[in-house]
Amino acid sequence: MAELNGKPRPAPIPTTKPFWDALSEDRIHLQHCADCGSWVYYPRRRCPSCLSAALDWQEVSGRGHLYSWTIGRQPTHPAFGDEGPQRLIVVELEEGVRLTTTLVDGDDADLVVGRAVEPVFDHGADGMTLLRFRPTRD
Repeated sequence: MAELNGKPRPAPIPTTKPFWDALSEDRIHLQHCADCGSWVYYPRRRCPSCLSAALDWQEVSGRGHLYSWTIGRQPTHPAFGDEGPQRLIVVELEEGVRLTTTLVDGDDADLVVGRAVEPVFDHGADGMTLLRFRPTRD
């Protein structure tokens, strides 16, 4: 695992590289099973629904809603002590995939199940882009 300013960072491997490469271009690519039609997240070699290896990468919109949330008042890692409290969320994308991330550009009042959210591409100085979400402003 790499670090930036002492904070752990993802280290792409061949299976996950297309996901991270897309994020660096402000796009979200997820695996899709050609055999059963399931979306697959987190990236892996086989579909968890049917065990097929026929996975391809497809772009998704990133639009979704807040499925669940919690506020982390204790850092998830000592290096993240300066980011507290963290608004840890589960987003359900329009495609039905759920992913864990953090809410940015919002406050505790925005933590409402069902709230529309949109992606934020957090480009780090190390070239790694993290996927975060913010409330959709109408």
